Amino acid sequence: MFKKIILLFVIVAITTTSCDKDFLETKPTDAISSNDALATADNMALILNGLHRLLYAQSQVLLSGGTSWRAGNHYWVPLGDNLAGGIIHSAPANNLGWQDEARWISHNQETSRTSKHLWYQRYHIIASANAIINKAAEGTIVEDEKFKEIVGQAYTYRAYAYLSLVQHYAKGYLIGNPASDPGVPLLFASEAPFTSEPRSSVKVIYDQCMSDVNSAIEYFNGASPRPTGNAFDKSQLNIDVAYGLKARIALNMGDWRTAADAAVQARQDYPIMDKDDYYSGFNTTLLPEVIWGSNVIGTETTYFRSYFYLMSNTFNGSQVRNNPKIIDKRLYAQIPDTDYRKGLFLKDAPNKNTSAANGMGGWANNTNPLYTTKAEFDAEIKRLASVYGWTSRHNTHPYMHVKMRQKTPGGIDPDDIIYMRTSEMYLIEAEAEAMLGNIGAAQNALKPLGEERDSAYDVTIYDTKEKLMDHIKFQRGIELWGEGFLYTDKIRWDEGIDHAANGGSGASQSLYQSGFQQAKPSINNEWIFKIPQEEIDANPNLGPGDQN
Repeated sequence: MFKKIILLFVIVAITTTSCDKDFLETKPTDAISSNDALATADNMALILNGLHRLLYAQSQVLLSGGTSWRAGNHYWVPLGDNLAGGIIHSAPANNLGWQDEARWISHNQETSRTSKHLWYQRYHIIASANAIINKAAEGTIVEDEKFKEIVGQAYTYRAYAYLSLVQHYAKGYLIGNPASDPGVPLLFASEAPFTSEPRSSVKVIYDQCMSDVNSAIEYFNGASPRPTGNAFDKSQLNIDVAYGLKARIALNMGDWRTAADAAVQARQDYPIMDKDDYYSGFNTTLLPEVIWGSNVIGTETTYFRSYFYLMSNTFNGSQVRNNPKIIDKRLYAQIPDTDYRKGLFLKDAPNKNTSAANGMGGWANNTNPLYTTKAEFDAEIKRLASVYGWTSRHNTHPYMHVKMRQKTPGGIDPDDIIYMRTSEMYLIEAEAEAMLGNIGAAQNALKPLGEERDSAYDVTIYDTKEKLMDHIKFQRGIELWGEGFLYTDKIRWDEGIDHAANGGSGASQSLYQSGFQQAKPSINNEWIFKIPQEEIDANPNLGPGDQN
């Protein structure tokens, strides 16, 4: 870690107040000292606001050696679906190396931007959280409601960052030997030289995550509540976020009872969205289901580095204009006609793109019997543009999605990033209860979500553990599509990638290359991210033998 994070919490504390170029160029040690940054609860709140921003800022703004090719969770959230084959590229468009991820030629390279920037961003979060946690341990600041809220957020952030690191840079808890499999280094320092411990085991890291999230809950219980009513409010972490993270940690450890109970706690104040909300574009943290998300400020200028640039078929950028993202045909085929989520995937959209990876683009290659003339084909293209707001330069493609759409379709606004929703918590509870063999409890967890989404939903037909798990996998696939969960889901379930199986996903083998088929993660270490070579070279507690 070393020099890359020496001044992190000082930088974070001063850069949250302005995005002006001259201000950002001020030397951190001339602007505010470490002691001042940690002197009061209000100053610590600046550090937290910097962490909120760090989640989505372009990496060169806050990270030493960062580049504009990665803008925090704008990239890391959809990566989970891109890497695992959930979102499918319909044509060549490798902006930001986004198709290299789908091709499996980035995360498994120790010198890639992906392996490097995810590692250092998460450790930056840990270092800043450490500064607050370690200061709290000194007992020199009065533990009032405000202070407890800040410390609770710091513990939650540290749990979040360690969980992300161990899920990407180590073997899955349930598919290996967590007591002996190497995890990631623990870092408790809050000042230079930031020397970490050697790689701890996967189990030690998960235990640290659980310890941190439990500490967060303890602090939050005596803390001031999170404000409500503003999109920025849900950027702040609170007790519900802590319970949601606890549910995720426990689920991926196989601690089913803890996972189910924590998921119930997390979702209490966040009702399931109705159809109008579900169809509104997933572009704001103000949606009633959202427990946690980043409220992206316009001055951050993440436009062509944003989640919506990578994911939304209405964004006015070449990544999506030329390459509409589509759903796996096999998943789409499972959606009942009575389920309104089906309407966010345009199975019969004309294949406008003559560069489509399937070679079927343009009217000359049309095989859809709905369009018997070129005039009908062109009219549907024009109609879809008028409905969804994209421009005449945007291509269309069968099975393209319209789930993620900006508030201003056809524009370049980045909009908010959603990290945690009520629906995920219902699905965590259902999976945990199913794994415990509690059929009725799993059905009860699925029922509210299923009945809201599907007018003909009947949960009673899923009356065995096996049927329930198959159905939960479908529900997670469609409900959380594009929200970044498939990579960790496949690791937990020990499932590989096979775009050719069962009639095919719609992905092109020539486009996807190595990502077209990958063996299950229990026997395939390619699922594990490489530790950045810079870290191996610089950290005295890591050596060549520690590389994944």
